[in-house]
Amino acid sequence: MAFKKNKTVRIIDPARKLIASLDPKSPISEQYRTIRTNIQYSSIDNEIHTIMVTSSGPGEGKSTSAANLAVVFAQLGKKVLLVDADLRKPTAHRTFGINNLFGFTTVLTKQATLIKTVHETEEKDLYILTSGPIPPNPAELLSSKSMEQFIEEAKELFDYVIFDTPPLLAVADPQIIANKVDGSIFVVSSGKTEIEPAKKAKELLVNAQSKMLGVVLNNKEMKSNDYYYYYGTKS
Repeated sequence: MAFKKNKTVRIIDPARKLIASLDPKSPISEQYRTIRTNIQYSSIDNEIHTIMVTSSGPGEGKSTSAANLAVVFAQLGKKVLLVDADLRKPTAHRTFGINNLFGFTTVLTKQATLIKTVHETEEKDLYILTSGPIPPNPAELLSSKSMEQFIEEAKELFDYVIFDTPPLLAVADPQIIANKVDGSIFVVSSGKTEIEPAKKAKELLVNAQSKMLGVVLNNKEMKSNDYYYYYGTKS
């Protein structure tokens, strides 16, 4: 696999909390590795290669979770592509401090090839595909034959492809992607995500015939008497 030698991307934005890369020994990074292990064991007969990360609403941590999951899979020595598939409010280009002139939409519209559009990061084996220019018709673009071709090509080039998508209750885009990938991760935010919207979002994933790989509880405050806190920090 020979990618265009785009400038290697430094992981520079601490606000996005790419803790799995910046502090791989932290308890939170360990939790991401646990999620990774659970995903790997979630389907023995049918290996998981394409994963969608979503939430019911905005600001619940799906982009942070998607990015950190991508990091921990890459740390296994697996070649990983993180795709910013939020074609309405993309964030990956800001998280990784790179331009967004070309990306997912330019590949889908055949204006550029996948190989020449992805960015290497300073995390070994982790590659980023930003959203590209925001299109007028995201749902139509994601429903196209070109999207199916993109997934097949990405699966040939990478061991894992992780899609960061918009919130489920906001637009139809994540339902479209959910039907095309091997499984979905649903992120809820402690103290923020309400039960009824979460139930509605789960129903949408079921209706899309998506394989639910699990739910990530984000923003949970770690207390000093939590088992892992004690195990991981006391000696």
